[in-house]
Amino acid sequence: MRSDLTVAYDRCQQVTKREARNFYYGFMLLPAQQRRAIYAAYAFARECDDIVDADLPGEEASVRLAAYRESLDRCLAGRPQGPVFLALRDAIDRYRIPHDYFYRLVEGVETDLSVRRYANFEELKRYCYLVASVVGLVSIEIFGYRGGGQTREYAADLGIALQLTNILRDVQEDLQRDRIYLPQEEMARFGYGEADLRAGVANDAFRRVMAFQVARADEYYESGRRLLPCLPRRARACVGVMAGIYSTILDDIRREPEGVLKQRIGLSAGQKLALAGRELVRSLVP
Repeated sequence: MRSDLTVAYDRCQQVTKREARNFYYGFMLLPAQQRRAIYAAYAFARECDDIVDADLPGEEASVRLAAYRESLDRCLAGRPQGPVFLALRDAIDRYRIPHDYFYRLVEGVETDLSVRRYANFEELKRYCYLVASVVGLVSIEIFGYRGGGQTREYAADLGIALQLTNILRDVQEDLQRDRIYLPQEEMARFGYGEADLRAGVANDAFRRVMAFQVARADEYYESGRRLLPCLPRRARACVGVMAGIYSTILDDIRREPEGVLKQRIGLSAGQKLALAGRELVRSLVP
């Protein structure tokens, strides 16, 4: 008979496999124990995010998120309830993950309940740190790493790069939820307004806005990739796959920025598997 903890980890794996369509291909390359811990962390983040993205009335979403934070309180106090929190508690204990990271993630997700526009990049950067960089920081605690604070900066920068790519990819989807993550200051600088975005206008101003955002993401990828040599071999391959998938999506946006106004840009399963194989081979190189 399987233990409650095994069942809990299996539930986290199911959530990750269903929802993490890009990350899952990288997670597969990890040793089993680390892979399970990553599944637990991802499932926590996914459940938290789903509360905000469920299109609930604002007050109801706030109440549910507060209840989720209370569940996190109980988990960190040693009284986890439910499969995700049971697995998460085990992962936190096993890898000594700082508790504050999980509260920061909830804070970032909660931002989507009240903030639908970002005046400038500094505001957006903080959001990206909370919802994405923190996930990277949790991950490297599970992977193990060398380099101390500098390595954590690389992990944070890679998280920002991935989130900026998400933002560009999901422009249309976010707009349907009345969320615009492109900094208002930069849209105005290039002469592209919210009305243009809603109308799907793909003019020179739009292409300049997108080129500026892509160039910024490139800078964060450049810094974030410095994380790879600081990681153990299989973790290096895992992170390489995720960076490869998202930077390929960014390249597609670079070539045809107007594509994001029409459909969600992504890679096929075959392309993702090819990237996984390539990064696994690269990770063997000293």
